[in-house]
Amino acid sequence: MKRFFDILIGLLILLPLIIPMMLISVIIFIVSGRPIIFYSERVGINESYFFMPKFRTMNVQTPNVATHLLEDASSYYTPIGSLLRKLSLDELPQLFSVIKGDMSLVGPRPALFNQYDLMDLRRVAGIEKLKPGITGWAQINGRDEISIEQKVELEKYYMENMNLLFDLRIILLTVFNVFKSNDISH
Repeated sequence: MKRFFDILIGLLILLPLIIPMMLISVIIFIVSGRPIIFYSERVGINESYFFMPKFRTMNVQTPNVATHLLEDASSYYTPIGSLLRKLSLDELPQLFSVIKGDMSLVGPRPALFNQYDLMDLRRVAGIEKLKPGITGWAQINGRDEISIEQKVELEKYYMENMNLLFDLRIILLTVFNVFKSNDISH
């Protein structure tokens, strides 16, 4: 049922966003060249690896680490990268990963391939069995402002209570938080 929900809602969200996504692609190309999409190696369900697409918001030579680990992350942004991140528009290409089946609309955010501390805590809690999501319970309850321990506790709560109504609530709260630009530190 969750997969059907992901495809149906994913397509309903994606279709009206095709034109804005094409405009974002053109703007990225004009202000910072290619590539337009950055494929980030991420950890998926059962600790399998996949490449998650995002609109490129950082310069091509940026080290491949979590943004909060960069000494001066803002120095790596493209001219429109900060705005795309603030509005979470860089995440839109992940809708294609939902349709493909690598991701869900709701679930734990996929860890970077080198976030071993997060992966270890998720393994202990059993969260590696969940398909990663574009948004999740931890995303709307702190996102960049909480510790990885708190993040994993929130993900565990989601895992123990997940259902379609909870997913809908998380999606609606995500939209609300994006419009308020809550809990985004970079």
